Amino acid sequence: MALIRGRDRGTGAAIFTASMADIVFLLIVFFVLTYKVEVDKTQMNLPETWIRKKVPEKAAVISIAPPDRGSTIRVSTGEEMALPVATIEEVITFASTEVAKNPNREFILKADKDSPYGRVDEVLDALKQSKVKYIYLLSEQLTAAEL
Repeated sequence: MALIRGRDRGTGAAIFTASMADIVFLLIVFFVLTYKVEVDKTQMNLPETWIRKKVPEKAAVISIAPPDRGSTIRVSTGEEMALPVATIEEVITFASTEVAKNPNREFILKADKDSPYGRVDEVLDALKQSKVKYIYLLSEQLTAAEL
């Protein structure tokens, strides 16, 4: 039993991991390139509509939370996470900066259906004051099955 013909007793089984490292690297690159960041994670109960129109993906987003969450206004450039702002003047500054970079910049206004209309009107006035040309109002879209 101690003698094994044609085999060296010192060599054992080996797993070559060089190719595994290449595969793991390619998977990481794939997931980094295909990962889509959700810029505004504010949960809203949006007003319902039957109208369907595609909103631009890279548009700036302004969201107004419902009163039970303090009517917080959050802004995002469309490429980074949304940040809360304290005053309407900060919304004007944000929108003016975005319009200065791109005069045809599109904005999406995302307001909860329980948000006071006066608050939504203040944000719309701030966007108009900042010379924003394109404003989309986000709503919940009904499907044919829900009608």
